[in-house]
Amino acid sequence: MDAFNDPAIHTIVGMFASQTGKTEAGINNPVGYYIDQDPCPILVTQPTLEIAKAWSKDRLAPMLRDTPCLKGQVGYKTRISESTILHRVFHGGHITVAGANSAASLAGRPIRILMMDEIDRYPFSAGAEGDPCFLAEKRTTTFWNRKIAMFSTPTIKGLSRIEMAYESSDKRKFYVPCPHCNEFQILKWAQCKWPKDTPLEAYYECEFCKGIITDADKTQMLRYGEWRAEKSVKGIAGFWVSELYSPWVSFSNMAMRFLRSKKDPEQLKVFVNTALAETWEEGETMEDTSLISRRERYGPDLPSNVVILTAGVDIQGDRIEMEIVGWGVGQETWGIERKFFYGDPARMQVWKDLDEYLQKLWKHEYGIYLPVSAVCIDTGFMTQQAYAFIKPLQTRYIHGFLQRIFAIKGSSEATKPFLSRASKNNIAKINLFTLGVNTAKDTIHAWLKIDKPGPCYAHFPFEYDDDFFAQLTSEVRIYRKGIRIWEKKAGKRNEALDNRVYAMAALGLINANLEKVAVNLQERAKKLKEQDNMQGGQENNRIIPVQKRYKVKKTSRWVNKWK
Repeated sequence: MDAFNDPAIHTIVGMFASQTGKTEAGINNPVGYYIDQDPCPILVTQPTLEIAKAWSKDRLAPMLRDTPCLKGQVGYKTRISESTILHRVFHGGHITVAGANSAASLAGRPIRILMMDEIDRYPFSAGAEGDPCFLAEKRTTTFWNRKIAMFSTPTIKGLSRIEMAYESSDKRKFYVPCPHCNEFQILKWAQCKWPKDTPLEAYYECEFCKGIITDADKTQMLRYGEWRAEKSVKGIAGFWVSELYSPWVSFSNMAMRFLRSKKDPEQLKVFVNTALAETWEEGETMEDTSLISRRERYGPDLPSNVVILTAGVDIQGDRIEMEIVGWGVGQETWGIERKFFYGDPARMQVWKDLDEYLQKLWKHEYGIYLPVSAVCIDTGFMTQQAYAFIKPLQTRYIHGFLQRIFAIKGSSEATKPFLSRASKNNIAKINLFTLGVNTAKDTIHAWLKIDKPGPCYAHFPFEYDDDFFAQLTSEVRIYRKGIRIWEKKAGKRNEALDNRVYAMAALGLINANLEKVAVNLQERAKKLKEQDNMQGGQENNRIIPVQKRYKVKKTSRWVNKWK
């Protein structure tokens, strides 16, 4: 509450355990203060409109009615219409209550004081308009003295909004003195102990003097406690409190709940989130640092074990991203190159740049050249432009080499197979393949865990930067209602992971026999060597297509079909 009066602080973050006063101290009391002492426009957001109405009726209305200094400042009637439940006017300002699931309720009014409660329960998007937290924060832009408050119990590690906000704050924690040695410390669950099978005798052990601290000592410890910041961050005050600090919850009560829940992951998750105020690390993930250390020096020629190239293409609002992946026997992979084509995908030029690049041939260590044999392009964004590009190029020859370009779209359905039959149920009437991305990411995650070169091992060049590995490991595998799915960590981008999925799909769609292709490649290299001995190794003789030339129906160039 002091932070609301500090002019140097513009954002207050509270990562609290349940029932430890976060709504009272972070929402209700400041609302009363601003109505009485500093009237201004206020917006309070809750996870849903239903919860917002309940807060307005059950928490706000009684406070306005029964608090002497607030009584009469905001009109209160026994029967309140729906409009006044969510919007109340007082002299000098107003208070609006909104649901994070309703984009309309978050827009429309300039706001000086923004209070967001239980932000980890907010939907990922308010309708089709994006993150509700950012939508609400936009309302405060015109006020130099704005305050933004975010409070919540945390949820899943990597997906928790409040965890991300707290990590960007000065990270204050409440230090309390031991009643025996007077050393200040943070209350930690690891120091809560009890004799075997007797949680009713639970106590807290001082981590310095090993003295026994009981529930009776807690009141005095809290009275002399103090907030200490772990980081020096200007303007953002972050507060963390677990249930160990609560004067209403005993150590024995927490111990009994822990023992009751530890055998059931779902119950244990509730305990970790709501009692310990910690994020639950659910499922599996991969650390990007472990992959960065595996980078190798190879190139510019393709490594000798690469036998075929595929590419994955992802469309963004201001660019087209792609990765070319080399495949060897046993599905061993080599990252070859990442490429960015900057420009508006609604215009032709960026697609022309992509087309020219896909016609490039790559020199192999054997001395021969390889094309990109298959390309998968995501059509989920800029769909019509992607269709217009793909339709005339689905099967074509590049310097005598066959190249296939596939239209794909991802499906987040947990049980969807990685590759399904093509459908022509689209406006362009082209073959459109649906990918089970959860299945694909299971495979890629398993491959990334392989730490020795060989089948399914992933090689990365030194040219790949830290951002690539952060994107490649940007998702976490979790279990939701018993179903395993992948979700993107909060604030992370995942284009590198998507491109790798699409490149893997391209290999599957051409159904390449890598062992046979490797044999053919060696035969081509042998034939080239013989030609070199006879003809002096002229460069144009090195471009020897491995595929037989089939007749392909002639079509007009894709640029002429652009609409």
